[in-house]
Amino acid sequence: MRQVSLREFRTRGSKALKEVPQGETVLLAGQDGPVYFLVPVLDDVIAEDRELRRALAKASLRKSWRLAEKSRASKLSEEEIEQEIKTVRSRRIQRKNK
Repeated sequence: MRQVSLREFRTRGSKALKEVPQGETVLLAGQDGPVYFLVPVLDDVIAEDRELRRALAKASLRKSWRLAEKSRASKLSEEEIEQEIKTVRSRRIQRKNK
């Protein structure tokens, strides 16, 4: 994976990308670190878009799991989860009725 600065990409766009081997992913980085991936389209755009969305969804799910571990939410019993759901639903109904 090749890394290109956002500044270079903005000023030299296509020239900066010409230096990247065909098919290689590019990581765009700013002063605060990495911000975007540029992923080459190799063949079937629809299939590749589907795969990319699936990968992003998995990454989001992993992040949610880590947050649940930190908050100890992953240790809740089914009864505790059901009670939490009931509590949230009743609060929503109360807000809606106001």
